[in-house]
Amino acid sequence: MKESNKRLWKQAIKWPLYSVAILPVFISGAYTLNYFKNIKISNLIAFTIAAILILLWENLTNDLFDSETGIDEFKFHSIVNLVRNKKIVSFTAYMSLFTGLLIIYIISITTSINVILLVGVCCFFGYLYQGPPFRLGYQGLGEPLCWITFGPLAFSASLIALNPSDIYLISIPWKESLLLGSGPSLAITLVLFCSHFHQIKEDKDHGKNSPLVRLGAKKGAKLIPWIVFIIYFFQLFIIINGFIPIFCILYLISLPESIKLINLLKYSYNKPEEIKNCKFIAIKFQTLNGIGLITGLFMDYLFYK
Repeated sequence: MKESNKRLWKQAIKWPLYSVAILPVFISGAYTLNYFKNIKISNLIAFTIAAILILLWENLTNDLFDSETGIDEFKFHSIVNLVRNKKIVSFTAYMSLFTGLLIIYIISITTSINVILLVGVCCFFGYLYQGPPFRLGYQGLGEPLCWITFGPLAFSASLIALNPSDIYLISIPWKESLLLGSGPSLAITLVLFCSHFHQIKEDKDHGKNSPLVRLGAKKGAKLIPWIVFIIYFFQLFIIINGFIPIFCILYLISLPESIKLINLLKYSYNKPEEIKNCKFIAIKFQTLNGIGLITGLFMDYLFYK
């Protein structure tokens, strides 16, 4: 019983998922260090902690909101089902949000007010995803919200906070954030997309019209190679046009995981038990892709500083 409970808690915490909060900050940091030859290291540490705390709020409140619709009734590793006290879960969630936003506010005082504004919009979009009365994730809009939040918004806020020369005191680096963040944020969105493959029936029964409910598992599985191709093609494009150095081709260390994910869903898309962990393969792909970019940027900095 203890071993089973331990396994459920491990599934509930989903610690690999927190790479989606950490990597945008570290990719932005590696880019800033490579381009400006310096970085606000204290802000890098503080922003990373804040990002983890805000994602913790998002994950906990998603469990709370899903418990209200009944979609997680048989999801035994739901935090709400494990703790069995919504008040404790809610208090922990909103304390995490408050602490994270307080850290971001302190960062914004020393950099630009745009940092807290951008992160505030990220949080608002996070609430729109599952929070009542919006529940846009139930309308199939979770993936676009994810891409915008973890892409242009998160990368813009990170680039401003970490910049050592304060060149973004007024302006927002939209161009840089789009070029740098579009690929990684699409990889993060792929994680969300893959998380629904094993629960299409449950989502449909509870009125959650995710893209996979609309498309079906077979068509959804056929999209995976195209999503991976777009990520790789775009990252190759920004290498060729000189936005990031050639060393960033190391993003291809994620190739084995992308092939593994594509093949698993190609042959087992209609077998929920076999693909229930495909989101963790997507997380490995996303994490290795980001690590490859970070390593490439850092190597270029070391060779040419």
